[in-house]
Amino acid sequence: MTKKEDNNQKGHYHPITIAIRRINEIFGDMGFDIASGPEIETEYYNFDALNVPKDHPARDMWDTFWLKDNQKEIRNPKSEARRLLRTHTSPVQVRYMEEHKPPFAIIVPGKTFRYEATDATHEAQFHQLEGLMVGENVSIATMRGVLKKFLSEFFGEDMDIRMRPGYFPFVEPGVEVDMRRPEGQKGSSGDNPWIEVMGAGMVHPKVLEGVGIDSRVWQGFAFGVGIDRLIMLKTGIPDVRMLYSGDLRVITQF
Repeated sequence: MTKKEDNNQKGHYHPITIAIRRINEIFGDMGFDIASGPEIETEYYNFDALNVPKDHPARDMWDTFWLKDNQKEIRNPKSEARRLLRTHTSPVQVRYMEEHKPPFAIIVPGKTFRYEATDATHEAQFHQLEGLMVGENVSIATMRGVLKKFLSEFFGEDMDIRMRPGYFPFVEPGVEVDMRRPEGQKGSSGDNPWIEVMGAGMVHPKVLEGVGIDSRVWQGFAFGVGIDRLIMLKTGIPDVRMLYSGDLRVITQF
């Protein structure tokens, strides 16, 4: 091999790109479509349409990058809301439901933004996966089966999951989802803890009614999970900031 050939190294996909491609493949096999939406959102879609009214304390759950906007003509005609960098990918579910009639199932992988201090497990910019399924017979049992299938496929081994009560304004009931290896399949350290991985729940009737879907006929579930967190759990990367550092020593490992 000549010196010139030795220096002509091939590029590598970023671990986030690899993870999103795998996620799309898993959910595609389960019949989910992939949807996308704007990263610069209106207050209406990011909060109001998701059952988070202006005076609701749940707004304090998200620290938000608000944008200075004097261009009124580009605001959403439904709302005089201010614009912001979306704090989650959940606004896309509302936009999708406005334009499509059920039944449907979608996932929304994409960037989100939170105005918060960075550390090993938090970044101001990160990637989130939103999931939504709406149908006549969709239930929590349906949701559990889908999430168990996804986590088992993504991590390449069978995973048990459990659901604990949790609060999110756009679902009712809401749950926190934990995962672990099935009993008897402990890790090399001998432990087998439950690990919290996502929030989920049945779509709140107010969210469905707000987009013209009759909640007496149609039910659905939604979930949100940090893609960066999934990568860290799968690969052992100890600090989320490594995914955004631009350090080629991280990327070339994938």
